[in-house]
Amino acid sequence: MTDVLPKTHAATGAADGDPAAAGQPLLRIEGVAKTFGTFRAVDGVSLDIKAGEFFALLGPSGCGKTTLLRMLAGFEAPDEGRILLGGKDIASTMPHERPINMMFQNYALFPHLSVRDNIAFGLKRAGMARADIATRVAEMVALVKLDGLEKRKPDQLSGGQRQRVALARALARRPQLLLLDEPLAALDKKLRESTQAELMELQRRLGMTFIIVTHDQEEAMTMASRIGVMKSGKLAQVASPRELYEGPRSRWIAEFVGDVNVFDGEFKLRDGHRLVIATREAGTLVTAEPREPVGETRLSVAIRPEKVKLSRRAPVSEAGRETAINSLDGVIADICYLGGTTTYRVKLDTGGTVQASVVNSARLDVDAYSVNQNVVAWFTPDDCVVLQS
Repeated sequence: MTDVLPKTHAATGAADGDPAAAGQPLLRIEGVAKTFGTFRAVDGVSLDIKAGEFFALLGPSGCGKTTLLRMLAGFEAPDEGRILLGGKDIASTMPHERPINMMFQNYALFPHLSVRDNIAFGLKRAGMARADIATRVAEMVALVKLDGLEKRKPDQLSGGQRQRVALARALARRPQLLLLDEPLAALDKKLRESTQAELMELQRRLGMTFIIVTHDQEEAMTMASRIGVMKSGKLAQVASPRELYEGPRSRWIAEFVGDVNVFDGEFKLRDGHRLVIATREAGTLVTAEPREPVGETRLSVAIRPEKVKLSRRAPVSEAGRETAINSLDGVIADICYLGGTTTYRVKLDTGGTVQASVVNSARLDVDAYSVNQNVVAWFTPDDCVVLQS
């Protein structure tokens, strides 16, 4: 990345009296709600976002994440609640007067304007002097690596280049907060992955606060320091990517974020720091005690595919170690080779199915399993996440 850095609010340090400098969040959302007719798109969302954070709003289509983003930008007004930026309520502030910029999913570039003029558009509307605009545009062009393309029109650019122009335009006014509405959705997989890395590096270098809206779990997990998962207008869970993946609060989150095996069952007994749960499809499973208390009734046991090991015979416990391994006999039903990993779908003798994701550490498949081969799928109690059904 280039060494040219716009002097953002976060990068230059907080001014005296700035709530962020006193440990308060840069952005505070308090009980915000928005209704369209009889549909409640956002339902009482409260959230704090710190200065310099890369935050992701993740959820399926229609969950309210884009509506919430539009309220932050000022394109929609909340029916209830408050939005505080730097401790000040911005509900009555017009979009162009907020120290917030938004990068749209379709980039919203002006087709008749050049790269240079697209980037300069907001600066001209803000009344910046011509010489200062030229300097700022040059900084932005260098920042997003568009040197030599300043005179081109959007239809003369690739998808990735158009994305960079939109990003440069959004950053040109040096906002305190940058909102990204599924900005990478139109890019192919390789370009999307490289752009993700560049956005992360750019955000770290600028020290700016980014909020990205996406329905792509992998994208959110890759880019964000924290993720807020939305469902039906509410925040279902806010956590770091690791916490969200390893410790989902509900079955819905476990199934939405990544791949997972889930077995429904009933609590049988507690054995020290272990739970014994009888499941319909995987028999009796032994799990670790959940971090959060669960009722001793109907439960679900979730195990990520990479936690499931496969062997040709039942594993042997190590001497002196309490492993309490869950061992399930079955047969390989399907195989999906993905390059770095292979996913095996195992039909269990107990009637259920379990997926196992195995790293392909060897170049040749001498140790790989084949369809219809008998195997044992096993995992430890600590690999299990117990969820209230």
